[in-house]
Amino acid sequence: MSARVIFPRPNPGVAADDGDELRFCSTCAFSQACLSEGMDKSALMDLHVLVEHVGPLHPGEHVFREGDPFSAIAAVRAGTVKTYQIDRNGHEQVLGFHLPGEVIGLNAIHDDRYPCNAVALDTVMLCRFSFPKIALLATRLPNLQRHLFRLMSHDIGVASLFARDNTADERMAAFLIGLSRRLAARGFSPRRFQLTMSRTDIANYLRQAPETVSRVLRRFEQDGLLHIKQRDVEIVDLPRLEALALAVLRE
Repeated sequence: MSARVIFPRPNPGVAADDGDELRFCSTCAFSQACLSEGMDKSALMDLHVLVEHVGPLHPGEHVFREGDPFSAIAAVRAGTVKTYQIDRNGHEQVLGFHLPGEVIGLNAIHDDRYPCNAVALDTVMLCRFSFPKIALLATRLPNLQRHLFRLMSHDIGVASLFARDNTADERMAAFLIGLSRRLAARGFSPRRFQLTMSRTDIANYLRQAPETVSRVLRRFEQDGLLHIKQRDVEIVDLPRLEALALAVLRE
């Protein structure tokens, strides 16, 4: 039986790509909430809320596993993390894909144990936040507390998106537009990106068959919506793809 991995030991030699001891990384999930309170990194350190850099995690390595005791949440700093559960029949159910700047582990707060598994899809770097410490800080900083509530609310909303009765085309369009917007919010290209997850994982997440996903992507390319080369995707016609996604995203 393989050993469980619960937030691997932080690597002190790894520094933020574009931050330092005083400045937050541009992908920091909490920077805006803290800065709006006048709190920079030095102030956070004074309160003993230390952000620990974790990684690199390699593809297939777990951040945490279902049932592990809850102690921390983590923000993805680089790479992609997949969350999933195994049902009673031993089948995997993909819950989500987490990109740089997004938080994993919030759904463990209620039961004090992680209710799902989190695994690296590529080379992943994390920022680890001790939850007791960040919760204590949130009682002093109303904006940080509101930000935590927003993150939890967003997770609930995303989880319900693909539970609706939408067509395969609408689901795929919503998935791609969702990725595009999430990447754009962190300063990455909204039109050109890589699908770090497999077609099988995408199909599982969208509650479709893998052949359906492949067929829809081919049709999108033939219709001039996308250009696809292996895992690299370019959105050619963003307005048309957004219009197709609207049935799921319901802005």
